[in-house]
Amino acid sequence: MTGLLPGLVYVFLFPGFIFLVMYALFFESLDRKITARMQNRVGPPIVQPFADFIKMLGKEVIDVDGVDRKIFDAAPVVALAAVMTAFLYVPVLGVSPFGFQGDLVLVLYLLTIPTVVLFIMGWLSRNIFSSIGGVRVITQMFIYEVPFFLALLTPALMAGTWSISEIMLWQQQNMWFMILQPIGFIVALIGLQAKLERPPFDIPEAETEIVAGPWTELTGRRLALMHLVKDVSLVTGCALITALFLGGPVLPWAVTPAWLGIIAGFCIFVVKTLALLLVLSSIKVATGRIRIDQLNTIGWKYIASASLLQVAIVLIINYRWVST
Repeated sequence: MTGLLPGLVYVFLFPGFIFLVMYALFFESLDRKITARMQNRVGPPIVQPFADFIKMLGKEVIDVDGVDRKIFDAAPVVALAAVMTAFLYVPVLGVSPFGFQGDLVLVLYLLTIPTVVLFIMGWLSRNIFSSIGGVRVITQMFIYEVPFFLALLTPALMAGTWSISEIMLWQQQNMWFMILQPIGFIVALIGLQAKLERPPFDIPEAETEIVAGPWTELTGRRLALMHLVKDVSLVTGCALITALFLGGPVLPWAVTPAWLGIIAGFCIFVVKTLALLLVLSSIKVATGRIRIDQLNTIGWKYIASASLLQVAIVLIINYRWVST
């Protein structure tokens, strides 16, 4: 990308921050609609998340005694900035103009920041429910993060690159990693569900046990921004898995003129991310919350083992390719 103006448009307008916020709120609306339909309900109107976000921004912010207000004001902004920055490295209109060798590692690092922020806010809120929820957040992160990272790194091992855009282009010339690495794809979806704390991994904010966990003391714009962080993380996670396992927005054939290929690629990107949302929503509806000890057993015994198995398979395949 050459020129300052196209760069600013990409970052702030499309497919940057403004598009990401709108698409994230639409994702939440569609998620709630899918959930309602699966439970034989009508569900809220499509514009409900937009209305809720605007309403919460105008609500009063209540400060807990003894809590540093500056930290609580800055934490949601830091979390939102981290996820939005990660989205810039994910291919949406073809190869990302900000991509570089190793951007996959950076994106995975940025996606962990909202979890750490939620833990800090829960721990510092001086509320017993928030503190317990914060401990559950960080405990759960240590369980799912390892298999999630391993699953997302296996496409890089097979493609021989740590660039998300180059991994996507490798699939254009060969085959989707969803087909080549089905175990890694399944583990990635489970890890994303856990990272977003969606059922059955909504342990940190279990309403029937600890009110809302680390969210208990969040009010006003802080609550609005943290909800937006969760929605943006859902879009970014689906976009990342789309690029790494489903070929991203790149078409398997050349399209002329170029602008038509870009539009077609973006439409494919939207369809693929919506398909992943349908899978995650189905998991959300079909499962009930598990206990933290059950997650520990399932995470380390089965999910981590599956991701290690996928890594071993990839290494064997790479060795055979090199040998031949």
